[in-house]
Amino acid sequence: MLDRRTFLRASGVAIGLPFLEAMLPSRASASASAAAAGQPQRMVLVGQPLGMYGPNFFPEKAGRDYVPSRYLKNIEACREQFTVFSGMSHRYAAGHFAEVGLFTGVAPELIRDKDIKNGISLDQEAASHIGNQTRFRSLILGGGDVSWNRRGVRLPAESRATQVFRKLFIAGTPEEETRELQRIKDGQSILDDVGDQIRALNRKVGHPDRERLDLFLTSVREAEQSLQQDEHWSTSPKPKVELKQPTTDFGGPQLIERSRQWYDIVHLALQTDSTRVISLWLGTQERPEIDGVNLGHHDASHHGLDPAKLEQLALIEEAEIKVFGEFLAKLKATTDGDRSLFDRTAVLYASNLGNSSNHDNNNLPILLAGGSFKHQGHLAFDTKNNTLMSNLYVRMLHHMGIETSTFGASNGIISEV
Repeated sequence: MLDRRTFLRASGVAIGLPFLEAMLPSRASASASAAAAGQPQRMVLVGQPLGMYGPNFFPEKAGRDYVPSRYLKNIEACREQFTVFSGMSHRYAAGHFAEVGLFTGVAPELIRDKDIKNGISLDQEAASHIGNQTRFRSLILGGGDVSWNRRGVRLPAESRATQVFRKLFIAGTPEEETRELQRIKDGQSILDDVGDQIRALNRKVGHPDRERLDLFLTSVREAEQSLQQDEHWSTSPKPKVELKQPTTDFGGPQLIERSRQWYDIVHLALQTDSTRVISLWLGTQERPEIDGVNLGHHDASHHGLDPAKLEQLALIEEAEIKVFGEFLAKLKATTDGDRSLFDRTAVLYASNLGNSSNHDNNNLPILLAGGSFKHQGHLAFDTKNNTLMSNLYVRMLHHMGIETSTFGASNGIISEV
């Protein structure tokens, strides 16, 4: 009997075997391969933790000829290239804890307060099919707990824009590049040793465990391929960009400056094809430095329908939408082959909270912009019996050239867009 505490050891590193679990290999579909051969498709997921006040966000009328709400007036220039969704959610119970399921969309029974059993997030699903065609498989930016791998393990976000810019666009010193190359070679050596040990273990276990070890070996091979790709990119020059290297990492009070800084980096990362998949978590609990605002964002979001707090909240959220609109305009103005970068990039803007005042997770504020969609203006579903947001995620994966009929807890596809 194989000891459950068996470790694989190489070069002083111990790697624990999974307990009868293995990561299934990711295979790009034929359509994804076709997309990669032509003009690549891209995806940006923008999330924020405190919702949007519904009456200021959702239009009253459904369809393309809606009258824009207070917030949507600020992105009217892109009106034909986005869809607002109402009556959509993951049907999670009330509470901030549901943030972790925003981009995974797993079944409600898996996202409970103090009992989270998550799945892969939309950005990582897309990145797994794209593989190593770009320097970075994906970027996870800003913060939050919204990016998860196939085993349901949270992936950390990069919280410092200055460091992300450096990683994307600033060449290291010769000494730094030498150390990086050595790190990659050390990793390859460790994986070589681990692979030999797995093959030896295969001769000592029964057929079911042998199958699981074979799957684990597959993940080792995938890691080897990733390291080989890292070696390729470590010797490839980084792209040159005109944006000056940032020297300041803005904090919560500088909500708009911080958001604009992240959007600028996201735009450049897409424009230089440094990555094709990005998740970005924005927002603050603090009082943002916005004219007329004297309350913290969290305090204003718990408004209890108080008119003064609602106006404070509107000033904050309107400013957030304005800077988001600047980002969309920049994508629209950037040429990408025979189209604009906006035409090739699916941009999702969403929050895990519908009514933040009572922590309600229904009727989420959702806006999908750009990409290869048939945009519908305002697509309104039942605000009481919400349509599953994961159905939209299936459609977004199709935009990326990924053939699938399910994602998360989906029970269909949003075919309207």
